[in-house]
Amino acid sequence: MQSLQMRSRGRNYEAELQRCRPEVALVEFGDYHPLKPIMVTDTKTRHGARKGSTSSSSSSSSSVPPDPLSSMLDGTDPLSMFAAASASETPAISRSASAGDLGRKRKEKEEEAVGADFEPWSSKRGEILARFTTTEKLSINLFMGSDRGKAPSPGSSAVSEKVRTRLEELDDLEEGSQRELLNLSQQDYANRIEELNQSLKEAWASDQKVKALKIVIQCSKLLSDTSVIQFYPSKFVLITDILDTFGQLVYDRIWSMCSDPRPLPDSFTVDDVNDTAKETCLNWFFKIASIRELLPRLYVEAAILKCNRFLNKSGIQETLPRLTAMIKGIGDPLVAAYTRAYLCRVGVEVAPHLKDSLNQNFFDLLGTFRQIGGESVRKQLALQRVEAPEYLTLYSPAISWILQCIAYRAPEPLLTEMMERCKKLGNNALLLNSVMRAFRPEFVADRATDFIGMIKDCDEAGFPKHLLFGSLGRSLACADPPESERLTILNEAWKVITKVRSPRDYVNCAEIWVEFTCRHFTKREVNTILADIIKHMTPDRAFEDAYSQLQSVIRKILTYFHDFSVLFSMERFLPFLDMFQKDSVRVEVCRSIMEIFIKHQLDLTRDPVILNAMLHICKTMHDSVNALTLEDERRSLALLIIGFIRMVSFGRDFEQQLSFCVEARATFCNLEPVLVQLIHTVNQLAMETRRVMRGSHSRKTAAFVRACAAYSFITIPSLSSIFSRLSLYLLSGQVALANQCLSQADAFLKAAVSILPEVPRSISVEGKLRSSESFLLDFTNNFLAMLLVVPDHPEHGVLYLVRGLLNMVQDYTWEDNSDAKVRVYVSALPLLAAMGQETYVYSVPKVDSNETLYGGDPKFLSEINKLCETLIGQILDHLKVLGRDEGTRRQGALAFSLFGVLLAHGDLRNNKLSQLAVNLWNLSHKHGHCEPRVSVRTLEFVKHQAQQPDMSHLSDTVQRLTLQSRT
Repeated sequence: MQSLQMRSRGRNYEAELQRCRPEVALVEFGDYHPLKPIMVTDTKTRHGARKGSTSSSSSSSSSVPPDPLSSMLDGTDPLSMFAAASASETPAISRSASAGDLGRKRKEKEEEAVGADFEPWSSKRGEILARFTTTEKLSINLFMGSDRGKAPSPGSSAVSEKVRTRLEELDDLEEGSQRELLNLSQQDYANRIEELNQSLKEAWASDQKVKALKIVIQCSKLLSDTSVIQFYPSKFVLITDILDTFGQLVYDRIWSMCSDPRPLPDSFTVDDVNDTAKETCLNWFFKIASIRELLPRLYVEAAILKCNRFLNKSGIQETLPRLTAMIKGIGDPLVAAYTRAYLCRVGVEVAPHLKDSLNQNFFDLLGTFRQIGGESVRKQLALQRVEAPEYLTLYSPAISWILQCIAYRAPEPLLTEMMERCKKLGNNALLLNSVMRAFRPEFVADRATDFIGMIKDCDEAGFPKHLLFGSLGRSLACADPPESERLTILNEAWKVITKVRSPRDYVNCAEIWVEFTCRHFTKREVNTILADIIKHMTPDRAFEDAYSQLQSVIRKILTYFHDFSVLFSMERFLPFLDMFQKDSVRVEVCRSIMEIFIKHQLDLTRDPVILNAMLHICKTMHDSVNALTLEDERRSLALLIIGFIRMVSFGRDFEQQLSFCVEARATFCNLEPVLVQLIHTVNQLAMETRRVMRGSHSRKTAAFVRACAAYSFITIPSLSSIFSRLSLYLLSGQVALANQCLSQADAFLKAAVSILPEVPRSISVEGKLRSSESFLLDFTNNFLAMLLVVPDHPEHGVLYLVRGLLNMVQDYTWEDNSDAKVRVYVSALPLLAAMGQETYVYSVPKVDSNETLYGGDPKFLSEINKLCETLIGQILDHLKVLGRDEGTRRQGALAFSLFGVLLAHGDLRNNKLSQLAVNLWNLSHKHGHCEPRVSVRTLEFVKHQAQQPDMSHLSDTVQRLTLQSRT
């Protein structure tokens, strides 16, 4: 075998290319087009058709291939199936709902009144509990059950006995035994309330309805206690949860009594309710009417307000005004305000169309404001040491909710009337604040000047004006005031805001008005506001406690300013960024700026203002990277910096572009993906220079592309990833060769060969260790393809790069039981065969490859043949080893690969080479591991080749290639 030489056959690449091109065939399309959908018309079979007959016909031609996507559906469309199923169910639904047409219309009317744009109470619950807290100790009276609350014995069936028992139960509602718990923390209080809620559910489940009512009454009484007044809004939230639970339990109980034998529809009417359910419902209202104290009676009746639907059509409509009037009997204005809020909450849920009662609640609320400044309230605040402004904020949730319910989709005349009443009331900042928060932003924006006048008339001591301007700013951020008034509005607001002494209060209000300023004004006004914020937040490092508000300012500016040349021309923008001293916050802000830049900067830029600012921002992100930084964070930051680098272009000023890359390399040296991108950018710069010069470099451009090569050659060794270095050495070598930088290309390729021994046997891919052989094989194949056009160095001998690569492959420590090294040898054979041709299959313009340097010199061809002989010998030796080691599957695959190389590139007119090809074919099929379809197609190809005039010698070889069937 060692004396065997592989003589490559002469190739005419142009002729082979012509033969490989498909034949042109004329096609008469007619109505057929491959992209035109196939139209199939089915005629349904008649019910009387006999089994097995087919009466469906298709309008599509039999020559048209079937649609593979349609065939997967088996003739059924799943969407059509669902539509058909829903259509078949519709009649049943209509029949079941026919009895409740009136109720359904009422429900539709309610849905129209309250839509998805109405903010529900549940969304406010968490905010109230978090905002209104206390460190004071709380107390609670827990209800203790008594035997009188149990059901009467079976013997007490007389009417008088029944009446007496009921009266005792009702007395026990007021005088049941109680246990007072003192010195509870806020969390303990909330836990006790939750225990009562669970006790209510357990009592109801065990059919102790009277006990459940007692729990609700006792809880309602707690709402009259204002001993810890700061906690009252949170107490209201916790206790009304119990009331809601009770109201739902009663409603579900009565509804279930009407659901026998068929379920009661949601849109039922009074006519659908049976007498037993009506009697039970009346019984509940009678029990509640027997409660002596006003507050629990009012709350509990409001909780079951929805149950009026079981009694008569106008029950809710009659009850709401009565309950509204009852609230006038509550003396404490804070308790009365929250009672009105609960009634509005229940009313909106069960009868949102009854706006008159809601409106009356608001007008009655205006009357209670006179009590807020009364003597009793002042004494209470003095006793609890609560300041008036803090006390007024306790009303905010209740008033805001009442106003939200009234203002929701309210006609403009009503809103105007409410606003006028607020004006007449005068000096009530709390009410004005709630009005601006609850009314539609468009309504507030159109009357922004009027609201500013009302704010000016308010007393600063009662409710801070900056909070009022904050509420006004929120509305103006959602709706635009008249254009002629905008500057006046901003000036009036900022006069108040800038005088706020507390940095926290100041930044909370300023952050709101930044959006209004960005929305309607230019960079000049925004820059002024940024300067004012810096002035207020810099003393005593107040900015450290306001990072979230300052971040919000940045986000709002970025929302409206996408032209970064305008943004960075603001004198105070970068100083504003300097207030973010905390590393994590600073990086987060820089990241948000970069994300907006990449998203909205559509054009390449060379603006020095933008470049300097963005380099500063990117450097901030880069410098935050340390040994503890997570890999995902590194990757994320690197992608943002890469996005910036890709947007930088100096046009034809290539030297300035290279200088930028040099500066960026020094700035971002710790992020490897950025360095990789910079190398790609410089290589692209060199190719762009070649394009501009049309391949013919001047002395200046030749020096420039050599400088680009030097940049890459210096930068690549700093990369830690061995495969990044290998691929970039190869790519940069190709760029250098394309620009006729032969010595630089030679240096890149030699560097790539020299680091091959450093390739580890396994690498981490997505956190898992994988063998590096596949990556190494891909690289060597690409490298071999490149070597065809690389001319030999005059001082290093013939094929020195090929020999160097093969020597490194020979010395590399491959995995045990691996064929990778031999596969490289097999891949090298086509390269050597191509090198022996008179004309190469491809070349680099203006670069003389070995075909020109050697011109078919016999000594050069002899060197190629000797190297081929050595490689084939190594491959055959390895095949023998595989045969002894029972690696028959690997042996067959490798033998078939070598057979393919000899067939494609070898001169099989040589008898020894032809015999070797036949032996390799037989060896690959010897153990039946070769894929039959591949073998058949290969054999057909050889037969086809044998029919070519210059390949007739393959006819004899074909006769000796036999297919062996698997056993």
